[in-house]
Amino acid sequence: MRILYTIVLFVMLPFVLLRLLWRSRLAPAYRERWDERFGKVRGPYKQGGLWVHAVSVGEVLAVAPLVRHLIQNHPSLHIHITTTTPTGSAQVQRLFGVEVSHSYAPYDIPLFLMRFLDTLRPKAMLMVETEVWPNLLHYARERKVTTLLANARLSARSLRRYQRVESFAQTVFAQIDHVAAQTEADADRLRMIGVNPGAIHVTGSIKFDVDVPASVLEQSEVMRRMWSGRPVWVAGSTHDGEESVILEAHQQLIKEVPDALLVLVPRHPERFDAVGSLAERYDFEVARRSLHDPVTEKTQVYLGDTMGELNVLIGAVNVAFIGGSFAKIGGHNVLEAAAQGIPVIVGPHTFNFELITRQLIQIGGAERVYNAEELAKLLQAWLTDAAARVEVGEAGQKLVADNRGALDKLEKLVEKIIA
Repeated sequence: MRILYTIVLFVMLPFVLLRLLWRSRLAPAYRERWDERFGKVRGPYKQGGLWVHAVSVGEVLAVAPLVRHLIQNHPSLHIHITTTTPTGSAQVQRLFGVEVSHSYAPYDIPLFLMRFLDTLRPKAMLMVETEVWPNLLHYARERKVTTLLANARLSARSLRRYQRVESFAQTVFAQIDHVAAQTEADADRLRMIGVNPGAIHVTGSIKFDVDVPASVLEQSEVMRRMWSGRPVWVAGSTHDGEESVILEAHQQLIKEVPDALLVLVPRHPERFDAVGSLAERYDFEVARRSLHDPVTEKTQVYLGDTMGELNVLIGAVNVAFIGGSFAKIGGHNVLEAAAQGIPVIVGPHTFNFELITRQLIQIGGAERVYNAEELAKLLQAWLTDAAARVEVGEAGQKLVADNRGALDKLEKLVEKIIA
């Protein structure tokens, strides 16, 4: 079965490369460093260290505290981080610079993987959340690389998908040496799909161990002064199709709260210009972060068209809508806002963070809306009632505080496999 899987990947490879070219029209970084996707490792690097694979920005941010801990407490350990997206690559470089080495992950094709593994020769490999690749695990085991799936989650829907090729899936998952599962339910589903029960540790979600540096809080305070006391909400990590709903809601909101300001932060940088143009077509007065435009009394939409500043922007507003939840993306991490005491709003599609989102809603730290009208109504209620905002924000902060500790458990597990 793995041979058939590999043949299919070879056949699909030209189309994958064409997709990279297509995406590079708006994001030129997608046409760069292709040799890394074919297994080349750029220097400087050292052999015998830890390979950390995090797909994109969200996974990099989730694993960043662990990487920082390892850098501080194991200075002789070389860490190589791979991502699959340019935004993830930029986040690694922004957070760690030359403290780690970095490249794009090789495609899951034997020739590329062997080239990568034979160059880097890692002692252990840490995969974040859902990154399970058949050939990668096969050749890692062949080369005696200890594997750990960290912050692991497996939804019921994903389990059903794997069960369509159950025999193959069980063979693949059985090759994982250690799994740090987010919940008991995740652990049960991972056992069902083939992970050795003795390999599973339920550690909780490291996303609850979100760390808001003092520098971020200071930057948020500086930015808050730009608003001059206005009621401000952020729509963060938005995707194609969501901005129209958000801008319609803002149109309705300013009829009741005329001085309300929307901070709009698209998820992907190649869409910044298009989203800015869309806001202007809605007849909003738009200021852009990248151009250092001032926020005046006339400004109605502030476009957060820079990278790595979402947490700063979230900390500077009164209410946060988390994107990817109106579009069928599955949502993004709600805890970055909750940790800062910011009330959270999500749309109907949050399956990527279903348990965390449901917990936050149940304890009163967030609410779910289904359309522009509901969004505008809830924004009006929260932006005009400071006491209600404080109550919601404190509930979110308490949930984060009560669920911390997964990072410490994961750190101890990683230290065992690198010893």
